[in-house]
Amino acid sequence: MKAIERLIFALDVPDASEADRWIRRLSGSVGLFKVGLELFTAAGPQIFSMIRESGGAAAPGVFLDLKYHDIPKTVERAAAAAARLGARMLTVHCAGGRDMLAAAVAGAAGRVQVLGVTVLTSEGGPVGEMVLSRAELAFGAGLSGVVCSGLEVGRVKERLGPGFLAVTPGVRLAGGEAGDQKRVVTPASALAGGADYIVVGRPIRDAPNPVEAAAAIVRDMEGAARG
Repeated sequence: MKAIERLIFALDVPDASEADRWIRRLSGSVGLFKVGLELFTAAGPQIFSMIRESGGAAAPGVFLDLKYHDIPKTVERAAAAAARLGARMLTVHCAGGRDMLAAAVAGAAGRVQVLGVTVLTSEGGPVGEMVLSRAELAFGAGLSGVVCSGLEVGRVKERLGPGFLAVTPGVRLAGGEAGDQKRVVTPASALAGGADYIVVGRPIRDAPNPVEAAAAIVRDMEGAARG
């Protein structure tokens, strides 16, 4: 997989108009767009169409990060709806338990990679064992992988194997501001630790030239792959 395909841009913006501006600007520079609670609540499924139209068959995929956490049947139906929309990945919160996680997998029916959120990267404290425990729960329920910080990804891979996907948020460039993230890593260190995908928001969005910032991150990722 090419480095650019492993870069997810966090489309954390308040409305469809601003999302459209970023989609058009970065469509050829990232592999997926992360659509979270704020944007999906404001704009709804039209975001999927906007992303598809930005690049046709070569358009980035959609990482639907809504962290489903509800009764199993509701989550199963929500996952099926996400599959119909064309999401490539979606998130469920591991705190919902094994039955809920398995229901998400059933709803996705192999059309979407279901990822379990272990612990939010805004949370501090000694959470390593909780991350591993929840990752094992997700693995046992049949999920494709988990979302976890770069500080835990190596242990997750060691415990559950290289085929179990790890998506790492909270990625910052060396010397950059951490913001509200407590457990941050650089793009290269995330990949070196075993991350399959990284999620980057502010380091691209706040850069003077976002396209060049994305390209610099991809180069950093390529360097990690070669090393």
